[in-house]
Amino acid sequence: MNEVVLRMKSITKRFYAVTALRGVSLDLRRGEVHALVGENGAGKSTLMKILSGSYPFHSYEGEIQIDGQPARFLATQDAERAGIEMIYQEISLNPELSVAENIFLGKLPRRRLSWFIDWKRTQALAREALAQVGLDVPAGQAVRLLSTSQQQMISIAKALYRRPRILVLDEPTSALTDKETDTLMRIIQGLRDQGISCIYISHKLEEVFNIADRITVLRDGSVISTTPRAQVVAARVVEDMVGRKIEMMYPKVRVPIGVEVLRVEGLTVPSRLPGRNIVQDLSFSLRAGEILGLGGLVGSGRSEVANAIFGSRRGSAGRIFLDGRPVELRSPRDAIRYRLGLLTEDRRVSGFVGTMSIRENVSLASFRKIFGRLFIRRGVERQQVESLSGQLNIKTSSIETNVLTLSGGNQQKVVLAKWLMTDVRVLFLDEPTRGIDVGAKVEVYNLMSELARKGVAIVMISSELPELLAMCDRFIVLYGGAIRGRFDREEVTEHNFMSAATGVL
Repeated sequence: MNEVVLRMKSITKRFYAVTALRGVSLDLRRGEVHALVGENGAGKSTLMKILSGSYPFHSYEGEIQIDGQPARFLATQDAERAGIEMIYQEISLNPELSVAENIFLGKLPRRRLSWFIDWKRTQALAREALAQVGLDVPAGQAVRLLSTSQQQMISIAKALYRRPRILVLDEPTSALTDKETDTLMRIIQGLRDQGISCIYISHKLEEVFNIADRITVLRDGSVISTTPRAQVVAARVVEDMVGRKIEMMYPKVRVPIGVEVLRVEGLTVPSRLPGRNIVQDLSFSLRAGEILGLGGLVGSGRSEVANAIFGSRRGSAGRIFLDGRPVELRSPRDAIRYRLGLLTEDRRVSGFVGTMSIRENVSLASFRKIFGRLFIRRGVERQQVESLSGQLNIKTSSIETNVLTLSGGNQQKVVLAKWLMTDVRVLFLDEPTRGIDVGAKVEVYNLMSELARKGVAIVMISSELPELLAMCDRFIVLYGGAIRGRFDREEVTEHNFMSAATGVL
């Protein structure tokens, strides 16, 4: 495994006045899994977009070598021809096309001596690709009808079927279930045995320590360290990432719990399939300053509960009370008027508007607050957005920067800032730390504690059980769309939590 298949030498990348990469050098050996870690905005994805051809040659300084020969990629197709495939953190499938069409997009099999597509062969090959990643969905199914984790597995199947020499995985497990993550780990082990090289980017350090042969840490666009797995010290890796010691990973602050703010009675959320419900007759309450953990496995109905209460899931039934009074939340507009906020599971799909700036996204839900008699009060808007940007440490040169140019963690902070600007009283956080780094996670936890101290009632949904158990005061566990377990902080354990989540309890 000493044969070097890839060298990136002295890579520097600038976006106008911002230097994203500063002389970064990285090498990858045959059959190696080389992990790349660092805070959001450290330059990991930028470096990989250069490797994949998304940022073409001449847009950066430095050199790429494949098997010792200079490589100049002007487009992603050039990198693909060199045997480089990339699985992006943000799912980039076409939702209106079928699973098979997405897997073979641009490379659909054709009939012999014909320009016509061989659909029968396409379906058969797609089933082979899906079997490789252990995904059991119809090849003709429209992608938009599948879950986020299923779509991510399709992206992985698509990349693997092209038989790459170098596979780049950018946060590949951020949307996967534990079972799917285990499957992916076995796949990567198999690729290593076949001599295929992988660059693995993840904020889940436990995964990195288990799968990587070497670990390179980036911070502020520079390489801080490269360490063989045998010499890795977890605490040192975290320090290298954030540039400081993190004394407490989960800074939970106990605050006095106030009066009931929200009560839900008999919530039922229908499925897209006739005669079936995703959530059935669910009831719970939430008090001021409380962080309620809403747990369960993927598909248990967690996100549907939050969306139904927020008014973004049509056809839901049940009664909702705020401060003891019944209210009707027919749409997100109604929810915002009653000072409810929802940080959604997929920030790119429903968290922000990609064509807008940071300022426009943060103030998106606060028009009542910034609108004057005839016009938007731009001075008030800028002042409040600037204040929130500083409070949340959003890394940007200007609040007029387009939100798509930010790292995943900073995009998440923009979505949080949007709800903070509304003076939210009840906040639903659906996977609030998905795809963000250790330092940013701690910032989110601190923010949650600060909001709770101010009396904001929070519902936290998370697939990361340690953070859920550490940050919440009380827990509701769903199984099959119904409450299977209720626990106080003092009595909950990973065992009884998972027993409820799997239907055993």
